[in-house]
Amino acid sequence: MNQLLSRVNDGFYRLLEVIMVVCLLVMFVLVFINVMMRIFMNSGIDVSEELPRYAFVWMTFIGAVVGMRKHAHLGVDMVVAALPVLGRKVCWGISQAIMALCSLYMLYGTWLQHDIIAANASPVMQMSMLWAFGVSYLTGAAITLICIANLARLAFGQVAESELIDVQEEGLEEAHEVERELDAQEKSHAVRPGGPQA
Repeated sequence: MNQLLSRVNDGFYRLLEVIMVVCLLVMFVLVFINVMMRIFMNSGIDVSEELPRYAFVWMTFIGAVVGMRKHAHLGVDMVVAALPVLGRKVCWGISQAIMALCSLYMLYGTWLQHDIIAANASPVMQMSMLWAFGVSYLTGAAITLICIANLARLAFGQVAESELIDVQEEGLEEAHEVERELDAQEKSHAVRPGGPQA
């Protein structure tokens, strides 16, 4: 049963990643074609003014869900890293609860404005704006579920210490990669026959 749930979960996030790639392709192709047509033919595609914008909205909101699952959101962990394990658990639990509350507000706010959004049509494609901004239903629900699952795991003691710092500092992974490369170079120089003696 756990394997089935894990496969469904992985498949769902794989689908979200595919949707993000499709949104990126739509943005790139339509904007590129529109620019080329304006340069060489002095005309353009009307749809290319709207569709890439809505694809960007979808990509951003879906990216927030994927980033939440992969712990890829940026943040500052200076204070949390200095705390003992119990303090990290408390802070992690508080942050998960705050994120769940914010995503619930997003879900509730979208529901309150549902009729207004659905009644508005886009100027060019004349599609309901719910197709553009209704993605916040998905984002709000998914992030809420992720946070609730994380809080349940924390309550049952299933959260590893490595998860308690739940952010990625910008450029930190690249810095660690450079450090590893420098260490490897130093070791290779020390091993060579003509290298420095220990």
